Amino acid sequence: MSHTPRKILVTSALPYANGPIHLGHLLEYIQTDIWVRFQKLRGEHCIYVCADDAHGTAIMLKAEENGVTPEQQIAAVQAEHETDFADFRIAFDNYYTTHSPENQALSSLIFERNKNAGFIIEKEITQLYDPDKGMFLADRFVRGTCPKCKTPDQYGDNCEACGATYSPAELIDPYSAISGARPVEKAVTQLFFDLPRFENMLRNWTRSGALQPEVANKLAEWLDAGLQPWDISREAPYFGFEIPGYPGKYFYVWLDAPIGYMASFQHYCNAHGLDFDAYWGRDSEAELYHFIGKDIINFHGLFWPAMLDGAGFRKPSAIYCHGFVTVNGAKMSKSRGTFIKARTYLDHLDAEYLRYYFAAKLTSRVDDFDLNLEDFVQRVNSDLVGKVVQIASRTANFVKKFGGSLSDELDNPMLVREVQEAAPRIAEFYEQREFGRAMREIMALADHTNQYVQERAPWTVAKNEGAEAEVLRICTTAVNVFRLLALYLKPVLPGLAERAEAFLNIEPLRWQDHSDILLGHAINAFKPLLQRIEAEQIEKLMEASREAAANAEASKATDTSTSKKESDVSDTITIDDFLKVQLRAARITRASHVEGADKLLQLTLDVGALGERNVFAGIKAKYSPEQLEGRMVVLVANLAPRKMKFGVSEGMVLAAGPGGEDIFLLGPDSGAEPGMEVR
Repeated sequence: MSHTPRKILVTSALPYANGPIHLGHLLEYIQTDIWVRFQKLRGEHCIYVCADDAHGTAIMLKAEENGVTPEQQIAAVQAEHETDFADFRIAFDNYYTTHSPENQALSSLIFERNKNAGFIIEKEITQLYDPDKGMFLADRFVRGTCPKCKTPDQYGDNCEACGATYSPAELIDPYSAISGARPVEKAVTQLFFDLPRFENMLRNWTRSGALQPEVANKLAEWLDAGLQPWDISREAPYFGFEIPGYPGKYFYVWLDAPIGYMASFQHYCNAHGLDFDAYWGRDSEAELYHFIGKDIINFHGLFWPAMLDGAGFRKPSAIYCHGFVTVNGAKMSKSRGTFIKARTYLDHLDAEYLRYYFAAKLTSRVDDFDLNLEDFVQRVNSDLVGKVVQIASRTANFVKKFGGSLSDELDNPMLVREVQEAAPRIAEFYEQREFGRAMREIMALADHTNQYVQERAPWTVAKNEGAEAEVLRICTTAVNVFRLLALYLKPVLPGLAERAEAFLNIEPLRWQDHSDILLGHAINAFKPLLQRIEAEQIEKLMEASREAAANAEASKATDTSTSKKESDVSDTITIDDFLKVQLRAARITRASHVEGADKLLQLTLDVGALGERNVFAGIKAKYSPEQLEGRMVVLVANLAPRKMKFGVSEGMVLAAGPGGEDIFLLGPDSGAEPGMEVR
């Protein structure tokens, strides 16, 4: 019975074009790529598109900071993004940019259709305005003291200290994060998408099965609180598309960003002769899936389907949401070397290690994901090298020794049949995005096979005279299982699958090949397919990440220093600058001399929930290491890491006195615990 391929269009969220890809980003693209590769392996007509999110004030300011045009800025970043994605074997069918003619045309079309249907309204509002830069300020570009808890230097819409939400106008002593000027209130007429008109549709759609239950529940909170019109316009200066009929007004980046999915697909259609409306038309029978992070679900689960519905386009078949990435149980940290950029990772480790580890822990839920580096090393070495690859490495050389071809029969056909019969279960796990369950199933089969090889011990049988045929049957059984496991892992480990195909001397594996067996087939000499991860590689990766962060901060400091000299700005600071300093209690857990340094001691500090910090302190003339271990000190916790010839210093301990032997470490109040804020 012939198979009619499904028509599937898949997207991942668009990375913002003002910075590099890091491991937190990669979870989503690897998750999506695995699912897409599985669909293609099964013969489905599946298209994967994405693009750089290239508009907004932040892009404009970043280009200005770098001394280039926004177009030059986004082109350079897109080239970096595409290289990183390709080296992680993320295989987009089309990778584009939101700054494209297709996106401008589609954004204008969707706006005009909604406007003609009465879903666009005009309202005069009051916004904060930067008089120095001559521009209105988005919430993220206004900072000040929280009106609830009085914590300084908080964003214009929410406080990171107490979690309160508020309007920028409520901030105490607000200032522009762009120029430092005090913003003023200014009236402006803005365009709004009338989201409340779509409440009934959204209540039905969010409970239609298109969303994970926990996501639908979260969006129900928004619906129950009452939807508000959505501000979709921004005033010049702004890098984006000017709104048709409204000179000086531009589409808000979150309006044209999701339309970038459509534009990237339109670009693909133009190149490949596909019918765009067959996928995006209101009556389309194609499947449309978005993979996104939980932080942008309100845009994708409310604004996006409403905007599509108002313009006469179809809504997504489903939106698949994932959680955040932590490293070693904590938020990624530049000072600890756990804020790891994609390129830094690739400089030290094989991309497929990370692909496998992500797959091994991914589920269909919205759970946060922890990349535990110790577990990462153990899991990759144990599963991939110690289980899967070992099946081939322990048996393939006997095949080459005894003629180079597999036997015409199997020693254990029941084992091979067991592995073949697992294909439907593994396929269903992939389909449902239960990648972790698929990996566990595959590794259980690998365990069973390794047990078989160990029991049959072809290396022992080969010592018997006339045992060549028996050895070949044993090894043929093992090699056939290895081939099946390589097939089942192919969506996750395409590189390993390619090397396995070359070793096995076969055409690229397809999912239906699980029903076949290799008998009487010549194979090539076995070469190592995957290397173990060594602990030193992880240490070097983290050190490189710390150094990259320190160099970036040093570069910023140099730029700031140069700028001050050129403009003859004094070195005074404001009270707002001073209030940015975060002082925390810390306990010295280790202290040691620094070889080659006359004044420095190396301190390891316990800062409670902030983890450990490595700090070099010029206090050797006064204190010995033995005097310091166990002592409480005050740490400047938010000082940028500084690269020194002895290593990276991750903060500063406070001391008083003129220097030399007349220096005294400051300690927090009695009873302070590590990590406690010091005032």
